[in-house]
Amino acid sequence: MLALSRKKDEAIVVNDNIEITVIDIKGDQVKLGISAPKSIPIYRKEVYVQIQNANKEAAGSIDIKELNKLFKK
Repeated sequence: MLALSRKKDEAIVVNDNIEITVIDIKGDQVKLGISAPKSIPIYRKEVYVQIQNANKEAAGSIDIKELNKLFKK
């Protein structure tokens, strides 16, 4: 993991097309602004984990034999 120190209004650039800017710092909270192409999804980690878990549950509930029947018609 790369750890960087930034002050308010300072930014970092990732992969030439993503910019992360420190917008505000209040106590132990930091507000970040993220500029990225619309094709790049950006999630808070806890939301991302929920999405991944829901996808795993959905994939586990698929009956492969029934799915194959749909494609053989």
